[in-house]
Amino acid sequence: MKRLDSLKIPILVLFVGLLFSSCFKDVDFGQAEDITLEPDLEVDLLYYTLTETDFLDSESGNFTPVIRDTVRLEFLDDDYIQENLMYAALRFKHENDFPYDIKSNIRFLGENGRNQFNVAYTIPSAEDGNTSIVDTVRVLEGNEIVRLRRSIQIVLQLEVVGADKDLQGELDFLSKGLFRFEF
Repeated sequence: MKRLDSLKIPILVLFVGLLFSSCFKDVDFGQAEDITLEPDLEVDLLYYTLTETDFLDSESGNFTPVIRDTVRLEFLDDDYIQENLMYAALRFKHENDFPYDIKSNIRFLGENGRNQFNVAYTIPSAEDGNTSIVDTVRVLEGNEIVRLRRSIQIVLQLEVVGADKDLQGELDFLSKGLFRFEF
């Protein structure tokens, strides 16, 4: 038993030594308020597939080269998003099988209908049966984030350039948003 008693003293000295030289010595718990987390959230915004019938007026059945739709973005009308959204990257992807160029104008509007910002580009025509693809990314930071926070509607407008009533094809659209929050 004498041997166990002689081991207890060095273990006790080691334990007391570790206790008083712990790694918490230089920790300032007052800095806890300075800790920020930046979670990312990727969201599908809108997607659709249009064919030639979508370019026909619903009342008259006549061809119209311009179509427009408005969608409310309810998730932007949230206190958490309004206070903590710090960064956004918006992705808009079109795949065009129509043999005509298509002008795309995506506008973000505030509650009062005022334009906050827009993303406009031309989607080239499909050539020789090959689908034309346009993949656009718009990064929003600083003042543009403020304008995104003010947005509640998105207006999508498409104009088929040079087409007539014999239009044939398909247009696919996909949009995503990557949002970064700080809290």
